[in-house]
Amino acid sequence: MSFNRAFPGTRMRRNRADDFSRRLVRENALSVDNLIYPVFVLEGSNQREAVPSMPGVERLSIDLLVEQAAELVELGIPAVALFPVVPAQEKNHSGSGAWDSQGLAQRAVRALKKAYPELGVITDVALDPFTTHGQDGIIDNNGYVQNDVTVEALVNQAVSHAKAGADIVAPSDMMDGRVGEIRKALEEGGYVNTRILAYSAKYASSYYGPFRDAVGSAGNLGKSDKSSYQMDPANSDEALHEVAMDIAEGADMVMIKPGMPYLDIVRRVKQEIGVPTFVYQVSGEYAMHMAAAENGWLDGDAVMMESLTAMRRAGADAILTYFALRAARILKGRQ
Repeated sequence: MSFNRAFPGTRMRRNRADDFSRRLVRENALSVDNLIYPVFVLEGSNQREAVPSMPGVERLSIDLLVEQAAELVELGIPAVALFPVVPAQEKNHSGSGAWDSQGLAQRAVRALKKAYPELGVITDVALDPFTTHGQDGIIDNNGYVQNDVTVEALVNQAVSHAKAGADIVAPSDMMDGRVGEIRKALEEGGYVNTRILAYSAKYASSYYGPFRDAVGSAGNLGKSDKSSYQMDPANSDEALHEVAMDIAEGADMVMIKPGMPYLDIVRRVKQEIGVPTFVYQVSGEYAMHMAAAENGWLDGDAVMMESLTAMRRAGADAILTYFALRAARILKGRQ
């Protein structure tokens, strides 16, 4: 990019002088249409539990989740992403509760789609909420997560979500080949319009701690980590290979996770591959913003909107964020 523009003929501050001109030349905009709201759902009725490490975030029983969905629909938020909080007694070594037709996630999908069919419902396809060891897959005697046997379980889980009415299944496990097997099973089952949001570039990040607290997998995981299947934070080219493979296998959109520390990956995927590219502003990012705001160190609303705009600027088509409801209220007030 080359310009032959010199001062004072060109004054870059001219267009910044007034609000109207700043708006006219703004390159990127954040809309409610870009937001996905993640929700933690738990058993029981009229149950509401705060997540201490995520101020303002609550686990909700299905009835309260349906009540909250009314505001999401009114604000125009396109979709929610469901994350079940599974009681300890329902977890096992293989995570088989993940594909129980009467499981918590499946019942939540049915309730939401019955009450608000226009609200998109995204389900998490991974075994960690259901395993006693906290890993995203089925482990061998050495604690190593086995790829192919895990893929079989993930296919069962994804199909069970589709049967319940999920609009989008989102494999977040990072097993090789799972997108192709899930797509094949969905096609064979007649779920041809069930979309796959592949967590294609999910990094072995230290930003996930509050989420693991929220779904109750932190204690199960213990001192283990997920480096044998999630991506090395030092790698960038590898993310493009992962995305390309998932698209070739039948993914409809891809997720980059975490968000702010990986905006270079968002930019590369969007520019070099050009597919629908989503980003997850993860629990650790949310917790940091909230901690700084609650201590008066930062303007909470201002940095929230700035961070979401930064993700749009990097190329994200949609942002999965715990700020979705708060941001949508602000955007609604601006209309």
